[in-house]
Amino acid sequence: MACTSCSTSDGGAPKGCKNNGTCGTDSCNKLTVFDWLSNMSLPNGEAPFDCVEVRFKNGRKEFFRNSDKLTLSIGDIVATVASPGHDIGIVTLTGELVKIQMKKKGVNPTSNEVPKIYRKASQKDIDIWSAAREKEEPMKVRARELAIAQKLEMKISDIEFQGDGSKATFYYTANDRVDFRLLIKDFAKEFSTRVEMKQVGFRQEAARLGGIGSCGRELCCSTWLTDFRSVNTSAARYQQLSLNPQKLAGQCGKLKCCLNYELDTYMDALKDFPDYDTKLVTEKGDAICQKQDIFKGLMWFAYTNNFANWHVLKIDQVKEIIAENKLKNRVSSLEDFAIEITQEPEKDFNNAMGQESLTRFDQPKRKKKPAKKRKTVGENVAAATTPNIQTPKNQAPKGNKPSGNNNKPNNNAANDKKPAEPRKPIIITKNENKK
Repeated sequence: MACTSCSTSDGGAPKGCKNNGTCGTDSCNKLTVFDWLSNMSLPNGEAPFDCVEVRFKNGRKEFFRNSDKLTLSIGDIVATVASPGHDIGIVTLTGELVKIQMKKKGVNPTSNEVPKIYRKASQKDIDIWSAAREKEEPMKVRARELAIAQKLEMKISDIEFQGDGSKATFYYTANDRVDFRLLIKDFAKEFSTRVEMKQVGFRQEAARLGGIGSCGRELCCSTWLTDFRSVNTSAARYQQLSLNPQKLAGQCGKLKCCLNYELDTYMDALKDFPDYDTKLVTEKGDAICQKQDIFKGLMWFAYTNNFANWHVLKIDQVKEIIAENKLKNRVSSLEDFAIEITQEPEKDFNNAMGQESLTRFDQPKRKKKPAKKRKTVGENVAAATTPNIQTPKNQAPKGNKPSGNNNKPNNNAANDKKPAEPRKPIIITKNENKK
């Protein structure tokens, strides 16, 4: 998430322009459309499309008509029509792609109801716009305090000032209808501006705030998802997911939008499967389905009097038993049709990239070796004061007592409470009389 004019910080927000996604080049904003026709010239005699796409705060986009034929490009700051006054936005798309986007959003390109662009924003317009944007965060904190003081079950999620600073739009979320007539009076008295309240859904609030999903990536609603389709628990049932609200709900508190991504694939695969509620009639008793595997084409059945034992059947075998039951014939048992599933051997992953083993955490920890016994004070002093004495060639090997030496080491030095005094070094000389 970065553009050519600003670098990216460790948290992922642009740090060069200090606008956190609203810089002039518009390349670091979410839901940005890439203009792949920008380098292509129009045929002779063709006039460029006179509508442009303008973005405001938090990815809100609207279409405006360039009736004065201003030379506009992506990233230009313009003053547009608003009620009342004017608003300030950034041009995000120009040319023929705007026509495609208008058709996608259901806006008629030839309609006279499309608002127009006044002019390119002057430095004075930009200063007023920036000053109004800086007041939004402290206003949001104060607005929440006023809403809590009136004990209203609503949450002020965001505030958006108009470009000329004459009006502030308060976005809020609530489960039920809220009577905020007194709250609007308090807002107008506290902030001295026109107030407009706009309710947004919990999905729209999560899209405005952004975040990281359970998959480890940015939320789809804040990056590329523009429309929010309804998600039902039947989508989880068809995919045989556990109906756990903590796992199926997203950060907005509603069911995750990604539950619909693979639903069509599951629905197409389940067309060849018998109905999940199908009951198989056998001589040993009735059996009902417990599990399906659309990838392998298998179904698990269990007797109604013994749910502990499951029997695996293929789709063709289930259809064969159903055909027999329609003829009012009972098969002997499920064991005659059941198959055995052999467990596949574990795959050996090659360490091609020089990474560590995947099973390094499964190995038990090695026991530490016992620590060596520390020497006493007397032994340490004796070892430190005794020089390194080289044994002469004619001397007996270490461990034998040298001849002519009656001095014995003090073996009781380690057992004394007081440390032993350092001994004088023992000097061994050759016996000149000995041949």
